[in-house]
Amino acid sequence: MSNSPKRIVIVGASLAGARAAHSVRAAGHDGPLTLIGAEPHLPYDRPPLSKEFLTSEQDPGSLALDPDGAYDEIDVEVMASTFAVGLDTESRTVSIAPAAGGSAETLPFDGLVIATGAAARSLRGTEGIAGVHTLRTLDDSMAIREGLRAGARVAVVGGGFIGSEVAASAVARGCEVTVIEAATAPLMRGLGAEMGARVGALHDDNGAELRLGVGVDGVLGTDRVEAVAMADGSRVPADLVVVGIGVVPNTSWLEGSGLQIDNGVVCDATLCCGPPGIYAVGDVARAPNGWLGPWHGDAPIRVEHWTAAVEHGMAVGRNLIAPDEAQPYHSVPFVWSDQYDARIQIAGHPDADDDVEVLVGSANDGPNTHNRDSSRSFLAGYRRDGRLSGVMALNAIRPFVRFRRLLAGHPTWGEALELAATLN
Repeated sequence: MSNSPKRIVIVGASLAGARAAHSVRAAGHDGPLTLIGAEPHLPYDRPPLSKEFLTSEQDPGSLALDPDGAYDEIDVEVMASTFAVGLDTESRTVSIAPAAGGSAETLPFDGLVIATGAAARSLRGTEGIAGVHTLRTLDDSMAIREGLRAGARVAVVGGGFIGSEVAASAVARGCEVTVIEAATAPLMRGLGAEMGARVGALHDDNGAELRLGVGVDGVLGTDRVEAVAMADGSRVPADLVVVGIGVVPNTSWLEGSGLQIDNGVVCDATLCCGPPGIYAVGDVARAPNGWLGPWHGDAPIRVEHWTAAVEHGMAVGRNLIAPDEAQPYHSVPFVWSDQYDARIQIAGHPDADDDVEVLVGSANDGPNTHNRDSSRSFLAGYRRDGRLSGVMALNAIRPFVRFRRLLAGHPTWGEALELAATLN
């Protein structure tokens, strides 16, 4: 513990940042600890923003990650509505400025955790047009919720997890929903065409229109959106547009810092960014994952999953406080999505180029476009180089748990088939 930092600053009041704060205290740090957040809110849980928060009148305060007074109890100074605008690794200071405007000041640190997350990509040319939204923050979700009125025409641009979850929430609120996806199936990059189409069928099953294989040229409307202009010349009438076309890591404030910035903050296996005592976690971090070694070696990757943010935050606390005993990050990737009354779960590292096979249940069972009973239940396995690279489950929670455990040991395809035989 001789190299343990005395003053720790965490930039980003995110899930990863909040967990890092708890972790450094749990690791024995008793010195000053500051948590800086750009939003006016204390750290909150983001997954509900596209799901139950949109379909209910849930109070925003209920999304807080920690109960009232939790940061006081562990002696964390929280600086809300404060932007980080620069980092000097030589003087070991962070430049910060109030969100409301005003002069910047410097904050010294011995240990630093970068947890600034990512920002949603927007459609060019939509600035200043009311009714066009991205979804990343609590304020974004509250603005979208106001527009989800029964009968409203909602266009969702992007058929990924966020877009699909917003579409399901809009259907639940009685809206007329169109999901626009430029690829020939939702989630194609990760799941491939076959399983992407299986997931996309949930929209048809529940009354949302799914438009595939066509891009978006922009939106139409002067002061308020009226329609989405499609690349094929058609239009999708819309009272509300939600854009879910990915995110960009929040690294602009790190320009000139000397850190390696390449689609995130590049880290080593312990989440250290290079200079001693400086780490990155969550969506902004691009770091190796030991579990991915058979396919990626020690190449850094950026992961935008809730589970990874939690695990990063927990790991970095220990590594920051005891750098001589730092442990590499090693975890089976895991993400889930709730859409309509279905749960989608993915573990491992499935890829569109992998061979895919339904191992448990049947992907052909269940609803069609005239039947909204989401009884379809199956688990599909992805095969790469003779091994199980990942699994995707739809409404198959128990089999998924078994396969997620199996993935920890990089099983052969034969081992995957053996487990499947016990579950069918």
